[in-house]
Parts: sequence; C-alpha cells; structure tokens
Amino acid sequence: MLTTHGAVVILSAAFIGAAFGLLTYAATPNLPAAVLAGLTATGASFPGLRTIIGR
Repeated sequence: MLTTHGAVVILSAAFIGAAFGLLTYAATPNLPAAVLAGLTATGASFPGLRTIIGR
C-alpha cells in the first residue's frame, strides 16, 4: 500500500515533470527532448518534494 505522503509526492513530481515536458515541447517541437526534460524534472523534484511536504 502507498501512504498519503508517498502519493502526494509522486503525483506532485509527475505534475512537475509533465509541465516541464509540455513547456519544452512548446519551445522546441522535439518530442524526445521534451520527454527527457520531463523525466529529468520528475526525478529531480523527488528529494525536494519529500523535504518540503514532510511527514
């Protein structure tokens, strides 16, 4: 089972990654670069979100 804290962190990270991916695709219509930017933003936001949201 997933805790509420974990679910909020994962959903927030996914939202941040999707936003970065969409903005990258809007700036340069290059799908692989947009996906890479979105995945990078998702992974990079996890530690910060875990700290900010807390338990």
